[in-house]
Amino acid sequence: MIDYQFDRDHIWHPYTSLTKPLPVYGVTKTQGCEIHLDNGQVLVDGMSSWWAAMHGYNHPVINQAMKNQIDNMSHIMFGGLTHEPAIELCKRLVELTPKGLDKVFLSDSGSVSVEVALKMAVQYWHSQGKPEKTKIVTPRNGYHGDTFAAMSVCDPVTGMHSLFSGAMQQQLFVERPTPRIEAQWHSDAINSLRKTLSDNHASIAALILEPIVQGTGGMNFYHPEYLRQARQLCDEYQILLIADEIATGFGRTGKLFACEWADISPDIICLGKTLTGGNLTLAATLTTNKIATGICNGEAGVFMHGPTYMANPLACAAAIASIDLLIKNDWQQQVNQVNQWLKQGLAPLSDNPHVADVRCLGAIGVVEMKQAVDQATIQRFFVKQGVWIRPFGKLVYVMPPYVIQQDQVAKLCNAIKSYIEQLS
Repeated sequence: MIDYQFDRDHIWHPYTSLTKPLPVYGVTKTQGCEIHLDNGQVLVDGMSSWWAAMHGYNHPVINQAMKNQIDNMSHIMFGGLTHEPAIELCKRLVELTPKGLDKVFLSDSGSVSVEVALKMAVQYWHSQGKPEKTKIVTPRNGYHGDTFAAMSVCDPVTGMHSLFSGAMQQQLFVERPTPRIEAQWHSDAINSLRKTLSDNHASIAALILEPIVQGTGGMNFYHPEYLRQARQLCDEYQILLIADEIATGFGRTGKLFACEWADISPDIICLGKTLTGGNLTLAATLTTNKIATGICNGEAGVFMHGPTYMANPLACAAAIASIDLLIKNDWQQQVNQVNQWLKQGLAPLSDNPHVADVRCLGAIGVVEMKQAVDQATIQRFFVKQGVWIRPFGKLVYVMPPYVIQQDQVAKLCNAIKSYIEQLS
């Protein structure tokens, strides 16, 4: 039995008040693309557990890999020691990620991978005799995590962290990337970034952005030419480019990594979420040989970071199985199919007077409302419809597992349609 009263009185949930908590729903089991509640209800999962469970839940291949690993070693410190799961995982990451990213730092969450990336950038320039290069540039509407350095590069308004602005390093923000991915490119879309880099490059260590898809900051799908020119500007002004692919990596946008939309390679890339197929927490920050050796030839002689659970063998085993499964399953065909189903189900909603916009990219479907939704109310409605969709602000969106079936996608889309229609 789930003790809801204890949960309500003592347990903090994400972005939830303890005095006026949002309702929670007790889960007893997950299987495939379904969430089983303690009241016997079964929900189709439209969120992939915050975009992580790309193969669905309880996948036998990943489960078996974890069972095999736990019998040998669930964890061992990574300082002075190594192990096969970490080595095999890093081999795959070096092979699959954009060209040149061949040095891998493993950590334990997406936010930490961003912290690591920012520290890499600052330490690199310090080692190059340019300690003044400490500022980070980032587009508005971005979101990079909840730890302090990560918060400093989230949008000051939509990033949910304005309360802490006085305690964080003040970074440089540029206009959000435009135009949309399907629109015609216009040359002035890069002006804000160009001017900021031109005016401040002597103090800037890196530009961090979410390639092609800005996630939590607004589900903005922007033009690949912006990313391509951002790469060129970073090269011109000697600024490192950090690609936060925590949400977009491993096929979510229709490319294995979103940087491929612009055919560019960043100096540093952050990975997380889907890395283990949503089974265990694990993240990775990859960089180039130039940056890695630059850091290690500097004053400290080492990179100054070392998480306790770095390269956790159990998580690495899950990640290896998940990546191998992704390739074996022909992920591109899966994602393209989900994309077609989402477009079929959501596109007609663009005519509704309550809807501002409908957009789909890869296995992402977004219905942007004209007014913000009440989360408790809409969540209750969706659960009654037999689906798990967790909107925020004006955005009612789905990021289902790649293995979802057509009837399950239809159920998600119909639930969104039903909610919007009952508003009239």
